[in-house]
Amino acid sequence: MGLIGLIIIGAAAGFIATRLMGMNADVITTIAIGIFGALIGGLLIRVVLTVGGWLGGFVGAVLGAMVLIWLYRKYFVR
Repeated sequence: MGLIGLIIIGAAAGFIATRLMGMNADVITTIAIGIFGALIGGLLIRVVLTVGGWLGGFVGAVLGAMVLIWLYRKYFVR
């Protein structure tokens, strides 16, 4: 997946994850959460479940973004 694809998938995953987790974030933060979530979750889900293709990457991206939101809330928001 190229850089543009990563940004698009990351933005969509970040948007969905922030809505599922009830987080209000600006656009840049949402995209950043999605991109880093895509990296973490995409790799994790492919290794653990050996799921290939864009659907596995997207599901992993959403899950990874949700984990990042949880970590952010747990350790950075007071």
